Amino acid sequence: MYVAPSILSADFANLESEIKAVCEAGADLIHIDVMDGHFVPNLTIGPVVVNAAKKSSSVPLDVHLMVENPSFFVEMFLGIKPKFLGFHIEAENHPLRLIDHIRNNGISPAIVLNPHTPISSLKHIINSVDMVLLMSVNPGFGGQKFMPIVIDKTKELKELIYKTNSICMIEVDGGVNGLNVAELDEAGADIVVAGSYIFSSNDYETAIRSLKV
Repeated sequence: MYVAPSILSADFANLESEIKAVCEAGADLIHIDVMDGHFVPNLTIGPVVVNAAKKSSSVPLDVHLMVENPSFFVEMFLGIKPKFLGFHIEAENHPLRLIDHIRNNGISPAIVLNPHTPISSLKHIINSVDMVLLMSVNPGFGGQKFMPIVIDKTKELKELIYKTNSICMIEVDGGVNGLNVAELDEAGADIVVAGSYIFSSNDYETAIRSLKV
């Protein structure tokens, strides 16, 4: 299991040291939530902070756009060159066009589904993305409780991947901890995002290791 600590739960007064600490503790990616205050009821960070985070990180960035008008925000982050740049399928009328634009700029495109968005919505784009992020909480705030329905969604997505010969990865974000990660692993998840579970712990390395099932 790959682990992507979400800096939404980090100490922003010491963001550089927080990012370096989780990288040294075994993080595989740094997950960054960009929120616009419209698609979700929270406002977080923009490209200036994300660029600073990249300079502080020794592992690739995984940027998650929780925004309306994703095509507008994608342009802001193309120059930063994260490993993954993902947007919500619920927010984009022309996802294939935006996916191709992200890939043509040398970035791995990802698509994100809210907890109650069906896997069937991916049927015609699953072979165009490198990762699908399944939200296991309602997006917008850290520290929420994991929704068990996402276990079955992960299994369903894994089945779709097999049926379509897709090579995309499955990422799960929201309420992930050492108690539910084994179920996610068994269901077929490849990457887990964890924010408060890691950053509220006293030992980042132990917390990250507990997720690497």
